[in-house]
Amino acid sequence: MELALAPETLARWQFGITTVYHFLFVPLTISLSALTAGLQTAWVRTGNEKYLRATKFWGKLFLINIAMGVVTGIVQEFQFGMNWSDYSRFVGDVFGAPLAFEALIAFFFESTFIGLWIFGWDKLPKKIHLATIWMVAIGTVLSAFFILAANSWMQHPVGYRMNHATGRAELTDFLAVLTQNTALAQAFHTLTAAFLTGGAFMVGISAFHLLRKKHIRVMRTSLRLGLVTMVVAGLLTAVSGDQLGKVMFKQQPMKMAAAEALWNGRAPAPFSVFAYGDVQKGHNTVAVEIPGLLSFLADDSFSSFVPGINDVNKAEQQRFGPGDYRPNIPVTFWGFRWMIGFGMSSFALGLAGLWLTRRKFMLPAPLRTGEDEMPHLVPFRRPLGARTGVWFWRLAVWTLGFPLIANSWGWIFTEMGRQPWVVYGVLRTRNAVSPGVSEGEVLTSLIVFTLLYAVLAFIEVRLLAKYVKAGPPELTDDDLNPPTRIGGDRDADRPMAFSY
Repeated sequence: MELALAPETLARWQFGITTVYHFLFVPLTISLSALTAGLQTAWVRTGNEKYLRATKFWGKLFLINIAMGVVTGIVQEFQFGMNWSDYSRFVGDVFGAPLAFEALIAFFFESTFIGLWIFGWDKLPKKIHLATIWMVAIGTVLSAFFILAANSWMQHPVGYRMNHATGRAELTDFLAVLTQNTALAQAFHTLTAAFLTGGAFMVGISAFHLLRKKHIRVMRTSLRLGLVTMVVAGLLTAVSGDQLGKVMFKQQPMKMAAAEALWNGRAPAPFSVFAYGDVQKGHNTVAVEIPGLLSFLADDSFSSFVPGINDVNKAEQQRFGPGDYRPNIPVTFWGFRWMIGFGMSSFALGLAGLWLTRRKFMLPAPLRTGEDEMPHLVPFRRPLGARTGVWFWRLAVWTLGFPLIANSWGWIFTEMGRQPWVVYGVLRTRNAVSPGVSEGEVLTSLIVFTLLYAVLAFIEVRLLAKYVKAGPPELTDDDLNPPTRIGGDRDADRPMAFSY
């Protein structure tokens, strides 16, 4: 019971719950802002109303997600002072720098242009208003990058020195923190996964409306955009994941070994499809493996030596002193597989959907120009396509959450695979918790935050369901005729009309 109620354990649970919950909104915010900007660009270039309706529809869902992301992100950062004050004191000079840039540059930059985009529809010219949503999209990427740079420093600390007089880490090279290969690889992988998430989100909701044969023009366009995004982002996620894995092999060999339940070093090292064993004794009793594949994934050679869990544990004991430097092996092993499995399932769905829609099997089409919502007059193009389409789009609706699950398990793997370090090789997790916070205080805040987030989840789901079900809005004359100059009057800006 003492272990279960230890402040370190409770603080880790609280941070894990709030972080995973917060990151449900981050990838959607990053991807939906860019996808909405792309749709608005298509409207400005073509004048086609379907792009404007799509922009307003997906833009509204984006705004719901970013509002929830801001709220949950602020709560998450408060925990550095609440439960992890020793961590903040030890690395605040280093860790605080990218967080400050995220707040002062990215966050305020992003927030300013969001306000202009929300309230500028009837006050800004088309192209200037379009520029505001692109600035928002750039801001979300900058915000994510600074946060990922801070996290990457925890995975691979660079650009600092230890001040032994004060017992603190001090920043010496901020550029090194931002540009180290860990930060670049992690940012690449996270951003591509974000677009895989946004593409699946768009495909799932589009499929929901196509099954009901509603808002067909807008949803066909959204469907194709979502499918292309899923396929391209899925490929890039695999490429970036491979690059990140090679960085991890060099910098965190324990995490690589734990991800594969590789207990003893081997050359060549196999990739584990399935493994079951005894963690205490340090060996597998059942293992389904692909020979040599792990060596190739880790070091681009099918014959490279990959150290095992037992090897790395002994090496770290010699380097850092007595102790157990192994992470939670079952969580790390299966978290890695859930991440890959759910992520690549989304990519496969996108690839199948892109091929099937190319063959015209499943895209419902209006019979005449102008028809959009007449279910009894909008058949599927082929009988076989109709049967296939119903099952495929039902699957697409349910699998819109697959990338969200993959993202969550990816972060669980990333953070738990680093244990027992909060800053790898520098500061142990048990030495980072607040010394003056009792078990009861941490438990109380854990319960309160969890209940609060449950309420926020209910609100989020209700809001999304409400606006998703409502579909794209109908357009007014004001929507179609924005002012031609900043602050211009609509009626004065329009060409004079004559009647005869």
